[in-house]
Amino acid sequence: MNRELITTADGSHSLYVKDLDEHYHSIHGAIQEAQHVFIKTGIQYLVSQNYSTISILEIGFGTGLNALLSFLEAEKLNVKLDYTSLEAFPLDTMIVSQLNYVKLISKIENKNESKLEKAFLDIHKAEWEKKIELSNNFSLQKIKNTLQEITFSSSFDLIFFDAFGPRVQPDMWTEELFSKIYVATNPKGCLVTYCAKGEVKRTLKKVGFIVETLPGPPRKREMVRATKN
Repeated sequence: MNRELITTADGSHSLYVKDLDEHYHSIHGAIQEAQHVFIKTGIQYLVSQNYSTISILEIGFGTGLNALLSFLEAEKLNVKLDYTSLEAFPLDTMIVSQLNYVKLISKIENKNESKLEKAFLDIHKAEWEKKIELSNNFSLQKIKNTLQEITFSSSFDLIFFDAFGPRVQPDMWTEELFSKIYVATNPKGCLVTYCAKGEVKRTLKKVGFIVETLPGPPRKREMVRATKN
């Protein structure tokens, strides 16, 4: 898979996949999108619902941006996050070393850049298929597999659905896979995704989720949060 490093509107990096004509994040701001869709509408929402421990399943580890922001949020809110991430095509270390998330986030969050850099490297260097403790509040397990092939042995409170869009990867947005996720979601747990296409919302409702259409990140009108009744 041929990936090209690009800079999005908020100054943060993303990757462009030429073969698919698709980006890993919004071109209007990678950090802004991840913060809004997954942290604010996902983690912060469940904390507001009195969760003190949250088990997270991320579909698409990608650049590790969501994991890094979640690590920071766990420390900030003093909540325990048990983070599991699926990725079929991990990035090579050369691409990871060029990503500018640490520099930008350390300024935004007023964090020590060297400590943040260590956390980001630990996230990427973590051994696949092995659960590790990155802090008292954050554990991580990366799984090199596809959603189609994996069999879940546990269930989750929060799903970060961050696959490529249905235009280029329609096989990731099917009723079969959303049914699989629904079964693996705890009662009152939810799925958050940047995609708000009508077909996606109808499929989520069909498998049993209660679907909310919420304001999207900058320059994107809508996003979705789907809750298991």
